[in-house]
Amino acid sequence: MNEVAAPTRAPTEPGAEPCAERRAADPAQEVARLREAVLEKLCYSVGKDRNTASDRDWFIAVALATRDRIVNDWMLSVRAAYQENRRRVYYLSLEFLIGRLLIDSLTNLGLVEPMRAALAGLDIDLDKLRQVEPDAALGNGGLGRLAACFMESMATLSIAAHGYGIRYDNGLFRQTVTDGWQHEYPEDWLDFGNPWEFPRPEVNYNIGFGGVVESTPRDPGSAARIWRPGETVVAVAYDIPIVGWRGAQEHNFVNTLRLWSARAPDPLRLDAFNAGDYVGALADQVHAESISKILYPADSTPAGQELRLKQEYFFASASLQDLIRRHLTQNGDINTLHEKAAIQLNDTHPAIAVAELMRLLVDIHLIDWERAWEITQATFSYTNHTLLPEALETWPAALMERLLPRHMQIIYLINAKHLDHLRAEGMDDPGKLSALSLIDEHGGRNVRMGHLAFLGSHKVNGVSALHSELVKETVFRELHEIFPDRIVNKTNGITFRRWLFEANPHLTKLLGETIGRDFYDNPEALRALEPLATDLDFQARFAAARLANKTALAGLIADRMLIKVDPNAIFDVQIKRIHEYKRQLLNILQTIAQYNEIRAYPMRDCVPRVKIFAGKAAASYYMAKLIIKLANDVARVINNDPTVRDLLKVVFLPNYNVSMAEAIIPAADLSEQISTAGMEASGTGNMKMALNGALTIGTLDGANVEIKERVGDDNIFIFGLTAEEVAARRARGIDARETIAHSPMLREVLESIQDGAFSPDDRHRYAPLVDMLTYHDYFLVTADFDAYVSTQMNVARRWRDRKSWWRSAILNTARTGWFSSDRAIAEYAEDIWNVPVRAP
Repeated sequence: MNEVAAPTRAPTEPGAEPCAERRAADPAQEVARLREAVLEKLCYSVGKDRNTASDRDWFIAVALATRDRIVNDWMLSVRAAYQENRRRVYYLSLEFLIGRLLIDSLTNLGLVEPMRAALAGLDIDLDKLRQVEPDAALGNGGLGRLAACFMESMATLSIAAHGYGIRYDNGLFRQTVTDGWQHEYPEDWLDFGNPWEFPRPEVNYNIGFGGVVESTPRDPGSAARIWRPGETVVAVAYDIPIVGWRGAQEHNFVNTLRLWSARAPDPLRLDAFNAGDYVGALADQVHAESISKILYPADSTPAGQELRLKQEYFFASASLQDLIRRHLTQNGDINTLHEKAAIQLNDTHPAIAVAELMRLLVDIHLIDWERAWEITQATFSYTNHTLLPEALETWPAALMERLLPRHMQIIYLINAKHLDHLRAEGMDDPGKLSALSLIDEHGGRNVRMGHLAFLGSHKVNGVSALHSELVKETVFRELHEIFPDRIVNKTNGITFRRWLFEANPHLTKLLGETIGRDFYDNPEALRALEPLATDLDFQARFAAARLANKTALAGLIADRMLIKVDPNAIFDVQIKRIHEYKRQLLNILQTIAQYNEIRAYPMRDCVPRVKIFAGKAAASYYMAKLIIKLANDVARVINNDPTVRDLLKVVFLPNYNVSMAEAIIPAADLSEQISTAGMEASGTGNMKMALNGALTIGTLDGANVEIKERVGDDNIFIFGLTAEEVAARRARGIDARETIAHSPMLREVLESIQDGAFSPDDRHRYAPLVDMLTYHDYFLVTADFDAYVSTQMNVARRWRDRKSWWRSAILNTARTGWFSSDRAIAEYAEDIWNVPVRAP
């Protein structure tokens, strides 16, 4: 937004004064005003009469009326940030998985029940309208959901913050499953507009690509570099207000999520159009707008790789230009940027921002190189989310030299000065210098974006205690040796308001009636539940709340999948991105083993179980797609086998998103967190399900370690190799033939898959999976199989002991308040960003 110079006024971010009267204190008056506001929006903004309005019309009217309430507080929040000249936090993320915003916004405003009553007077059901809203398709999984949680918590803690990302027209693909195979289709979340956003066409920045870099004399003995791009794309801003939890505050603090949309400078070549080349006339527009068309275009081709790099630079450059403009408007001096701005890089996707800030400081604002580097390092911090080498982005130097020639020069100079400093300090080991270099010379010259983010930041954080230690020992081992104080831990957190209050109203109501409402503001107050964990009456009420959620999920499964499941069975849930390291395959193998057991021993008393899977595989990830197909083939066989007698059901729910998670998580009895130890950075689904009373079955990986410490060893099911044992096992080799030979159950399962028991139409379909497990089991599925099966038997025994199960479930809810994103953000604020917070 183009704020004016006066620090007390920022009319387009938004204005300085509230534009409507504050909310009414009298409940009846509040309901009447909300009803009036909705009808006004329906008439004057939607243009519909109440007698002919569709559910979508009503949703838009309610969303706009709610948005008006947010805007009041948004203006107050922006005005306060300007008047107090606060240091702002800028959160750069390629993903913001914000999900549906209607109930989220009403919850934080304290208006859910008043709005429900207002609509009831119009014979409109708020819960029905909730289902009309599409999920914002701005993310894939945990990375994007974490960013959304952090934006809400920053607002809750009154931290002046902006989120910066891309306004994807289609976002991640919409997943369908046909005959068990995943298919990808465009996600049409914007087809009917987005009532939460404010277009800011006046806020736009030119983003350059390609071209040449020229040198011109600047001072005696120095030259200025002028980049003349060969292509220019315009970044146009769209703002979404993110409202925080009010708590005891007089008003809600509201921050801005600013998303960039790509436009061509000249959308139509009129000469080509008039010459009859109607398609060619739009070529520049199509080329430019491809940048913000979809999330994560496949990078298996050179064109796809170029588009991914364009996306990352596009949003990083626009965001930096925007925040520098804001800083200069208010403070005037670019040299104080690091004092007034803290920029957090969420993974390596925005890492090019380090080189871009150096370009802007040195080339545009004429800052001396050494001073510019000081400002850059003091401004940036970087969150690492992965230990997978392939997930730490690298870009071919040739691609970057062609697409971002000036940035490549800057990266080379950063690297040269970095290595020169190391040599001056006495390091002369070529192997060490190669490992510390920003340029990877092995297998072609590539730029290590993780190294760039690390060197350009004053702090680098992992996202769980185990992950942060492994970051020091693995991907950044050499850099950690040189900069031992740079890596810190910040364990992830979740927005418990969304994942408890909104997703699980049955349990929230019970908790409020039992221990009071202190936990609404302070999740650690949930510890008041601990004395009730063995109270049989409370256990019964807790179980009843869970059963209501399971019945609702059973209805959803019946509607969407035409599969009938028993709400009294264990709901055994694994919902996450499909990836080999997350080991959905291990879960499927155990499911087959249980199926074999039921058929072979029909006289045994077997605990009924429903296996629930959901998640998307990357469009070009063949093995992950094959795992989805196997899950669906196994489901087809088991669900249609009368000998199973409904003791085991398997469900794969397609198109997993935030809204589906809100339906599944409150109904989960068992939370599957079974990644290969040492490979999951943190996880947040584990936190959400534990908060809602699910027991975790998992490896000592990611935040499972800290969940175990919080809930207690008796209230979690841990199995499998540790991270150290995984490393040792891999060092000995990953051929699993001996392991399979020593496990009759595993051998039987693999033979049934190999023989086509689940693929009679194509008996060789799963040969690649079986071969991979047999000869190249990098993710150690076979090594952990027997331990996993044994632990699942322990789960069944605990389920039979209902008092013990519900005691553990209640203690999980009571002891996981620490995993709040409010706590995580308070730690970032104190240890990394140096900004004050205010308790909710």
